[in-house]
Amino acid sequence: MNFDPRVPYATLGALLLEAGTSVTDTRKALEQVQQLQTTTRNFGFMVLPQTVLISDANGEGPVYASRTVESELTTRQAAAVNRLVRSLIRGETRLGTVTESAAAIRKRQVPPEWTAWILGSALVALGLTVLFHCPWWAIALSTVTGAVVGLLTMFMTRITSAAAIAPFVASLASTLIVGTCAAVWDLGPVPLYAVCAPMAILVPGALITNALLELTAADTVTGAARLISGIVILLFMAAGIYAGAYMTGLTMDPGSAALVGDKVARSADQTEWLALPANWFAWVGVVALAIGIGFAFRAGFRLTCVTVGAMLLTYSLLLAATPLVGSIVATGLTAAVLFVGARIVEHTGLGIPAAVSFQPAFLLLVPGTVGLVALTTLDPNTLSAAPLTFLSLCIGAKVGATVADARWSRLFQKRRFYPSIAGAAASRERV
Repeated sequence: MNFDPRVPYATLGALLLEAGTSVTDTRKALEQVQQLQTTTRNFGFMVLPQTVLISDANGEGPVYASRTVESELTTRQAAAVNRLVRSLIRGETRLGTVTESAAAIRKRQVPPEWTAWILGSALVALGLTVLFHCPWWAIALSTVTGAVVGLLTMFMTRITSAAAIAPFVASLASTLIVGTCAAVWDLGPVPLYAVCAPMAILVPGALITNALLELTAADTVTGAARLISGIVILLFMAAGIYAGAYMTGLTMDPGSAALVGDKVARSADQTEWLALPANWFAWVGVVALAIGIGFAFRAGFRLTCVTVGAMLLTYSLLLAATPLVGSIVATGLTAAVLFVGARIVEHTGLGIPAAVSFQPAFLLLVPGTVGLVALTTLDPNTLSAAPLTFLSLCIGAKVGATVADARWSRLFQKRRFYPSIAGAAASRERV
């Protein structure tokens, strides 16, 4: 049986999609591998969210299609995929070994996901409530509720028919717990993030991030589809919050919808559980948030350290830029810097993919959480901030991609400039 040279490319493309890579970056990776690997045929690649289509570059012959095998790889598996791609591009690995390497990556042992996911959900809730300056009672309650949400979603995702409504059910359960406790303890209006933080692990941050990257790279069909899917998930979550609030009589404080990096005034009469953490304690929240993401997506110790560093850098940039240019513009600037940094790290020998160093940090930037808060409060200022933040993020990601992916060596090459098409044709004739 003859070997089909399209099989390794299809396997590699499906593996990249399973690792959370956008369709734009997947197509670029396949094109780079083709340029630097010795092949007898040239292929054209078309990448969809779950499918890779390969045909001859001249358009002749049948089209080879391959679908993804796994729904999602762990963070450590995604890093292994990126190292494989870098090795292929550098010519250190032969294209014919891709199928065996892909099978080895998919079979790689991972820690038990139940404990990791539940602990990660609790730490994400803890980190967000601390980061957004919720009182101590809200921090404790949200942490416990986050663990309950993690346990509930693990059960639901085991059932195929129930997975689609998991965001709604998780949001409803979270709001019921918080609302019931607020009614029993007579806590009054509840901070917004005390309700939203326990379900933040379900906010489609990676989905919206890939949508942004694809929209800014002219992959409008795929990017728009991902964006609509992310918006639908947010609507499900908002519906769960509204239903839970109605059933428990929960009232939320719209003034608590702070942005990342905002400092809050602390009242002197707030003591013990009603008191707010010190503003510097937000750094602890960022670390807890990063560690929670590492646990939930099974990143391992070293990759979790990378995530912590990336999120601390993100928070530092936001703190520095927000007083100068405002929170919306600061989001775009931070996104551009992070994108360039992620590309640099991705091309090093460490092989750390952007899904580790870039996408987790986007939890502080991406309008997923902002959009959920806006839908929950229906506050005009918050609602207008969500699309403006989205636009700033799009521009920042595009600027970062342009800087990171441009071939700067071409700018320094001496080329003869032809002022017109006619002049260029005449010069070619003289040559």
